[in-house]
Amino acid sequence: MLVAGNWKSNKSFNEAQEFANAFAKLTPPAEGVEVSIAPPAPYLAALGQEGVPFRLGAQNVSATGPGAQTGEFTADMLAGCGVQDVIVGHSERRDGHGDEDAAVAEKVDRVLESGLRVIFCCGESLQDRQSNVHFDKVLRQLESGILRLPAEDMSRVVVAYEPIWAIGTGLTATAEQAQEMHAAIRGWITEAFDADVSKSIPLLYGGSCKPANADELFACADVDGGLIGGAALNPEHFHALVEAAGRAQAKRMQAEAI
Repeated sequence: MLVAGNWKSNKSFNEAQEFANAFAKLTPPAEGVEVSIAPPAPYLAALGQEGVPFRLGAQNVSATGPGAQTGEFTADMLAGCGVQDVIVGHSERRDGHGDEDAAVAEKVDRVLESGLRVIFCCGESLQDRQSNVHFDKVLRQLESGILRLPAEDMSRVVVAYEPIWAIGTGLTATAEQAQEMHAAIRGWITEAFDADVSKSIPLLYGGSCKPANADELFACADVDGGLIGGAALNPEHFHALVEAAGRAQAKRMQAEAI
C-alpha cells in the first residue's frame, strides 16, 4: 500500500517543516505501507537535506534535459535534491498547463532515466463519463504514458487513477466505481506485460479520498492506496489515511496467509 500526498501550491516553508515534525511524532506506518509527500518545488532541496519521515516527491518535472529552458527543472536536479517520486500527468497539469499525452510521455521517460519512481496520473472528466468513453480515455493515457515502456522499467511505476469529476466538485465516486476502473487498469497492464508485472504495480485512487471514506476505498481488491490532495495538508488527517492503509494491508496479508 502507498499513501502519497500532493500539497499542490499550499503551505509556507515553515509550515512544511512543522508538518514534517508533527508527522514524525505520530505512529510509524504499518508493515507494507509506504508514505510519500510532494511539497512545492522550492522546498525540495531544503527538506531533502533536513530529512523527512516520508519519501520525498515532486509535483512536476521538465520534459527536457538541461539547457536553455527558463523556469524548468530536470529529473536529475530533483534526484540531487533527495526526491524519490515524481508525479506526472496530474489532471491539473494536463488541463491547466498544457501537459498533453506526448509531453507526459517525455516526462515519464526523463523520470525513469534518472532512477526515480514515477507516479503516473490518469483519469476522465465528467463529460467523458457521461458519454461512456471513460474507459477509452484512461486506456489512451496509459498506452501513451506507460504501457509502451520496457517491462523492466515498470518496477518504478505507480499508477494513480483520478476521476476528475469527483475532485473538488461535491460529487463522489463510489468504491464500486473506483474498483471498476482499477480492475480495468490492472487488466490492461496484464495484457501489455504479464500478471506478475501487473500485480507488482501500486494502483492509487486519487478522487477526494479522506479519512471518512478511506477504509471503504482501500478495501477494494485493486486499490493499493491513494494520491491525496486536501487531506494531505493536515498531519493528523493524513496520518489517519496512512492508518487506514495499514488496516487494509493487514487484511490482505491475512488473506494471503490462509
